[in-house]
Amino acid sequence: MRPPAGRIARRLFLGAALAAVACRPAAKAGPSPAPPPLRALAPFPLGASITADLLADPAAVSLLLANFSQITPGLEMKMERVLRPDGGLDFQGADRIAGFARSNDLRLHGHTLVWYIYRPPSFERLRADPAAFGAAYRRYVLDVAGRYRGQVAGWDVVNEPVAEDGEGLRDCLWREALGLDYIARAFDHAREADPQARLFLNEYNLHSRPAKRATFLRLAEDLLARGVPLGGLGTQMHMRWDEDGSGIAPMMRELAALGLPIHVSELDVSTHAGALEPTGLTDRLQRQADLVAITADAFRRLPSSQRYAFSFWGLRDSDSCLRTRFCGGDPADAPLLFDDAGRPKPAAAALARVLTG
Repeated sequence: MRPPAGRIARRLFLGAALAAVACRPAAKAGPSPAPPPLRALAPFPLGASITADLLADPAAVSLLLANFSQITPGLEMKMERVLRPDGGLDFQGADRIAGFARSNDLRLHGHTLVWYIYRPPSFERLRADPAAFGAAYRRYVLDVAGRYRGQVAGWDVVNEPVAEDGEGLRDCLWREALGLDYIARAFDHAREADPQARLFLNEYNLHSRPAKRATFLRLAEDLLARGVPLGGLGTQMHMRWDEDGSGIAPMMRELAALGLPIHVSELDVSTHAGALEPTGLTDRLQRQADLVAITADAFRRLPSSQRYAFSFWGLRDSDSCLRTRFCGGDPADAPLLFDDAGRPKPAAAALARVLTG
């Protein structure tokens, strides 16, 4: 899940890595010609996040089923939706998405069991009692992951544990009550709940912040050395159109060096212009397409056993978190493969080219 928005340093020109995929005529404004259904082209699972509300939109469902083979609940499996203030659990939205996945033969990825951003009242009340807190922590993970045992392919077990500057791990309620062991405990409890699901550590800005990436990799190595059942690494890939993309391929190689499956878990590319940006939308959409192509190409080059899935954080531009206050609040942002009407954009055509080699 994208954290509250912060400005990524603006770069005016795309670097050499981006130029390698950009040697083509500039895209025209508006939708691109329709590529073949993307899921038919992909040699690995192609995913999108959805919400339960989207399932009431027949056009959205048709677009989703034509182009994607995996779904991630964007909100419905998060603690803020599942855990009620009184400590009870609400699975209504999550069950609806899980049922949709079963009915349509879609792979389901669970998101997320533990996230630093939440401080639920039912857990806050237990903070002074480590034993009671630990028991409630285990019970929550068992209840949620266990409910979907055998239904999910994998879980984002711990989401965004690394400090943004790379200087250690984030402070959060879970760390305050359980120490840094909260991460290992979450993985152990998730494995207890579902022995078959692949268990992921998920993080953002790994491509653009080498110090953060190094801390993330040290954390993963430490967990593996301790026998913690870490089964994969998630790199979110929330980007801006004016990033140069030069850190994407090195990041992918470094993550893959641990031998674990990799999930490009939350890809989007913001087209937000900013107050001083002179670049027109046509150019921003083309640069967006180039960044999607660079990311897909770096992922495609991984060994097939390490390509867990390649997932976008939303279906259409109108479904994007970036249009909400929580993630940015720009109603004109267009960060995804399909526009508000479900028409493919240059990024969809670029992805299709990469998927076909």
